[in-house]
Amino acid sequence: MTALTKYDRLEATGLWRTAQDAQRREVIVSIGDATLVISDLNDKAITHWSLAAVERAVGTSGAGAIFHPDGDPSETLELGPEEGEMIAAIDTLRTAVARARPHPGRLRWLGVALSASAVAALAVFWLPGALVDHAMRVVPPVKEAEIGSALLARIERVSGVPCRSAEARPALAALAGRTGAARLVIVPDGVRDGLSLPGGTILLNRALVEDFEEPDVAAGYVLVEQVRSIIAPPLRDLLEYAGTRATAQLLTTGSLPASALDAYTEAQLATPATTLAPDIILPAFAAAKVRSSPYARARDISGEETLALIEADPMADVASDPIMRDRDWIQLQAICED
Repeated sequence: MTALTKYDRLEATGLWRTAQDAQRREVIVSIGDATLVISDLNDKAITHWSLAAVERAVGTSGAGAIFHPDGDPSETLELGPEEGEMIAAIDTLRTAVARARPHPGRLRWLGVALSASAVAALAVFWLPGALVDHAMRVVPPVKEAEIGSALLARIERVSGVPCRSAEARPALAALAGRTGAARLVIVPDGVRDGLSLPGGTILLNRALVEDFEEPDVAAGYVLVEQVRSIIAPPLRDLLEYAGTRATAQLLTTGSLPASALDAYTEAQLATPATTLAPDIILPAFAAAKVRSSPYARARDISGEETLALIEADPMADVASDPIMRDRDWIQLQAICED
C-alpha cells in the first residue's frame, strides 16, 4: 500500500490492555506492513493488529483516541492528545484500507440492478414476441375465425353491410375455389381494394367486380391478399398491434379487449396496403392459373408501374379454364344492387 511508506518511521506512545479488567500497559506504537505494531518499551513486539481490522471506539472523536481490533472491543489501545499525528495516520490508513477492500453490499446491489435490467429488457424486447409466437401456436382456428368475425362487425360500421345475393353465390364459390380462399366477402365501401382478416376471410371492395369486365382482376387481388397473409398473418399483425397485455388476455381468457379490436380496425382501414414485389406474387398467379396482366392494369392503367407483372404474366401464352362462367360473373357484378 503506497500510503504505508509515508508513515513507516512514525512512532507513538500509548496505553494498551488485553482485556477490559486488565491493567493498562505503556507501549510503543508503530506502523508495520499493513499492521499496527504494538511493542514494549524495549522495542519488543507484543502484538500486531491488521490495519484492515482496526476500529476506533465510539465516542473518541476528540484529540485523543481509543482503538481496538474489529470484533474485540475489550482489547484497547489508547493514544493521548499529544499523539495526534499517529491518530491521524491510523485513521488515514483505515480509510484507505476500507476503500480498497471489496464491498459485497455494493456488488450485491449491482447484481440486483443488473438482474432487474435484464428482466426489464426481456419484458420489453423478448416477452412481446414470445407471447405472440405462443398465441400463434395455441389459438385454435375456430377462435381465430371468431376474432375475424368480430373485426368484420366493426368494419361494417364504415363499409356498410356486406353485399349478399343468392344468385351471386356460385360466382363467389368459383372465385374462392380458383384462388384457394377460405371465404370471400364483398363490401360496399370503406375498405381498400382487398383486406385479409384472421380466420381466412378476405374482403373485396365492390369496385373490383363492378368496374372491370373480367373476374381476373378480383382474382388477382384475392391472390395478392393471400400472399400478404402468408408473409404477415392477420392474427399476428393484430396481436403485435394490440400489444402484450391484450395478447396475454387472449391467452388467459380467450378474448381480446374491445378497445384493441376497435383501434386495430381503424388502423387497418386508414393504412394503405404495402406493395409486394412481382417475384413474390407471380408464383401465386402461376399456381392458380390466373393471368397477372389484368391485375397489373387495374393497379396502373398505363402499365408503367406494374410492367414486370405484365411482361412476366405466367398465363400470357397458356390456355386455361375460365375462372367462372360469364353468367356467374354477371351475377357477381350485380351482388351489391339488391
